[in-house]
Amino acid sequence: MVLFDIDGVIRDVSGSYRRALVETVHHYSHWRPDAACVDALKGEGRWNNDWDASLELLRRQGVALPERDALVAVFSSFYFGGDPDGEPSQWQGFIGSEPLLVEPHFFAQLSAKGCRWGFVSGAEPPSARYVLQQRLKLQQPPLIAMGDAPDKPDPTGLIRLSDQLRPTPETPVLYLGDTVADVQTVIQARQQRPEQPWLSLAVAPPHLHGQTQARQAYEQQLLQAGADHILGSTPELLFFIDQLTIPQH
Repeated sequence: MVLFDIDGVIRDVSGSYRRALVETVHHYSHWRPDAACVDALKGEGRWNNDWDASLELLRRQGVALPERDALVAVFSSFYFGGDPDGEPSQWQGFIGSEPLLVEPHFFAQLSAKGCRWGFVSGAEPPSARYVLQQRLKLQQPPLIAMGDAPDKPDPTGLIRLSDQLRPTPETPVLYLGDTVADVQTVIQARQQRPEQPWLSLAVAPPHLHGQTQARQAYEQQLLQAGADHILGSTPELLFFIDQLTIPQH
């Protein structure tokens, strides 16, 4: 069974969620953090939620912090550019410029290999449903999104969805993410359910794929955090899945 993060794994959010984070910080501070700054913050493993990441960057700049609800509204104006619960065709924000990192047939191929699959993401539910159901045309995909469970690295959402989908207690659960928080989520799930096999797979986010040195450093950080295997891209999972084994921890 394979569970996926969404941002940086299923879609490229460097020009959307990350851009909204940067523009939100700029809105309040007139400072735009660069990609390396955001990567470093994410590398701490505590800032999976981009609203909280925005607030933390502002705090470190010594800026008077806005109310969280006000910041969320600003962030959403950049990201959705319309009512998040409204009609997606009316959205005018950065969400409209998210390249997909997999094709719809990718999931059919996983199913053909006998793999059940689902998604555990910190993305807002309207955003997650939009990419999965409207863009990838997946029918009622199993999904834990923001608000359905505590934020990663708390493993509650990962464990809950794996319990729903796992055909037997012995079935390995592979979780593919792109951040230290994703890796830590698997480690914490393993600590809570040591009798069950878990595997942390990781991939560097797309904005690093053209920067060899930065990408290697990021991948090393994921390995140091406890990732069991680094993939070059999400589609590579199809080539590796038959060979992957669950290490003994």
